[in-house]
Amino acid sequence: MASADTVVSGQSHGRHHNRWVQLVVGIICMGLVANLQYAWTLFVVPMDAKHHWGQAAIQTAFTIFIVTETWLVPVEGWLVDKFGPRPVVIGGSICAALGWIIDAHATSLVHLYIAAVVAGVGAGCVYGTCVGTALKWFPDKRGLAAGLTAAGFGAGAAVTVIPISNMIQSSGYEHAFMFFGIFQGACIFLLALMLVRPSPPTNVVPAKRIVSTKIDYTTGQMVRAPLFWVLYLMFVFVAAGGVIATAQFGPIAKEYGFAKMPVNLLGVTLPLLAMTLSIDNLCNGFTRPLCGFISDRIGRENTMFIIFLGEGLALLGLMEFGHNPYLFMLFAAMTFLCWGEIFSIFPATCADTFGSKYAAANAGTLYTAKGTASMLVPLASVLASIGSWNAVFITAAVTSIAAGLCAKFVLAPMRRRWIDNTVTETSGESSVNASFQAGWDASGNTSVQ
Repeated sequence: MASADTVVSGQSHGRHHNRWVQLVVGIICMGLVANLQYAWTLFVVPMDAKHHWGQAAIQTAFTIFIVTETWLVPVEGWLVDKFGPRPVVIGGSICAALGWIIDAHATSLVHLYIAAVVAGVGAGCVYGTCVGTALKWFPDKRGLAAGLTAAGFGAGAAVTVIPISNMIQSSGYEHAFMFFGIFQGACIFLLALMLVRPSPPTNVVPAKRIVSTKIDYTTGQMVRAPLFWVLYLMFVFVAAGGVIATAQFGPIAKEYGFAKMPVNLLGVTLPLLAMTLSIDNLCNGFTRPLCGFISDRIGRENTMFIIFLGEGLALLGLMEFGHNPYLFMLFAAMTFLCWGEIFSIFPATCADTFGSKYAAANAGTLYTAKGTASMLVPLASVLASIGSWNAVFITAAVTSIAAGLCAKFVLAPMRRRWIDNTVTETSGESSVNASFQAGWDASGNTSVQ
């Protein structure tokens, strides 16, 4: 008899597949594609020094990348739900490699923007697939599974950010784009061949503290629910601060005058910016499974409340004490420690609320909030140029704190009412539609009491 962790997949000719093996493959794929986002800041200044395009114009490519990565994930998630993870990740590996190859040969902003679209498609294919399938493999540990998967994306760049930085310094940013683009794409392609369609065990249940539905809502049903838009707005609020920091730490450190200052930590000496990014990526990755695990134990909204307030305080600390290079490193790390968990908690909350069957497409639709948040990155550069970084930090901190309060006092009661008004078992489409209408009414349109 198959255990809870090893299941027989009818889609894979009766072979046994361990869900933890599939999770590990997804984590590695996420780590390999992470540099498309988290190493970007290393290329901004060298590109501007060579081509004089202006940092705001170059950062527009970053926004295009994030928007493409996130807003196409619902489509990619639909493809995963329909055809399985393997073909989608294979396509993503090709696009991920091609995007950085185009970057290496870009001679105009148009080329840079085209590369951002191609790389965004690649990153979205990998990210949306790996997170969506993790949610399906682990209905009993969604926070932990999504957190471990997202940790690959958050921490994966920490392994390669130093080699990339060194290669940019020694061989130029073009060579770094070419080498790592081809290397990452080839590795993801090979790993994609190991992926199979999820066949989650049926003899497991979520922890008692987790409010979870037994109804599988389609993406169309989900987006008609006011509850979804509360989740979406919270995601935008919290993601904005972290996305801005991800893109702007390089320029901020340069403006403060200590980007290249040598820093020694645990016997390793690196330029402050490279050291900061390495620590940030480790914190960004570590917090995802940690907070996912905690949210499995104390509840999603309680975890959101604590961590989102922490991010707001970290951003305010960065504003107040960030001109000190060591405190800059400290509060930057705290910002990422309190930010990265959104990529585990929000997908888990989405699957808890709207079901597992369409988890890839549904979580992908919610993930587009990251793209919406990224549109604030060029605005932050402009605001900093005409004012100061303080305005940027204050705005990001206020939105994060507001999201924490919303989680505790708005989202929690709405989700409870939504799930209390859904039936526990369905025997046909009419039952699903009836429960959906009850959940819709419970979310605020009319009262069913």
